Amino acid sequence: MGDMKQWHNRVALVTGASSGIGRAVALRLASEGMRVFGCARRGERLDELQRQAADGAFVGLQADLRDEADIAKMFATIREQASGVDVLINNAGLGYLAPLMDGDPAAWREMLEVNVLALCICTREALTDMRGHGDTGHVIHISSMSGHRVPAGSGVYSATKYAVRSLTEGLRQELRAAGSAIRVTAISPGFVETEFAANYHGDEQAAERTYSQYPCIQADELADAVLYALSQPPHVELHDVLLRPTQQRS
Repeated sequence: MGDMKQWHNRVALVTGASSGIGRAVALRLASEGMRVFGCARRGERLDELQRQAADGAFVGLQADLRDEADIAKMFATIREQASGVDVLINNAGLGYLAPLMDGDPAAWREMLEVNVLALCICTREALTDMRGHGDTGHVIHISSMSGHRVPAGSGVYSATKYAVRSLTEGLRQELRAAGSAIRVTAISPGFVETEFAANYHGDEQAAERTYSQYPCIQADELADAVLYALSQPPHVELHDVLLRPTQQRS
């Protein structure tokens, strides 16, 4: 692991912080001495996480990222309480098994709104803060291996993650053209044992089958990858990370 001291007492925002990867990342960043804000729709889970994090290192903000007004309110609160964001972890995301041939447009719309549009808006707002903090900071997108290949039936979900790939490289090019020192990273995991599969399939048994095939990545292990990217020296940008369970074939 590199040096996380560069981020001590600086401010991180983790979206989708109430469970799984987001929860693990928020706790790890707080334990590394960052001031962490986390957003999610489930306020009671954020309250529990706030109690668990030591010394008030975590603040939960209830927000629906499908609502641009909620996003604006969230960033306004962070600016009032902590002068804005230095590190953005765009973790919020969801998937549904909703094929193009017979899928529900409401499921398509929610995936696009959360996985793509909310990510764009949160990135824009965080960059405003980072550019005001000496043009330094780090944006990390939690993407998916589904942005690198298309599993059967997941064309729309995969399309949102292919969009994240494009947005990551597009942002890197924009930042370099602007002469900015802000870094951008995409981390694309395969199977991580979270609530994702149950939501995707709408079936707890299907989720159990997914995660019992072989040892899957755990949320804390994904958090290790986030810390590795953040801990690189300022002149090193770890841009694109693919992270699979060893036995995952695709």
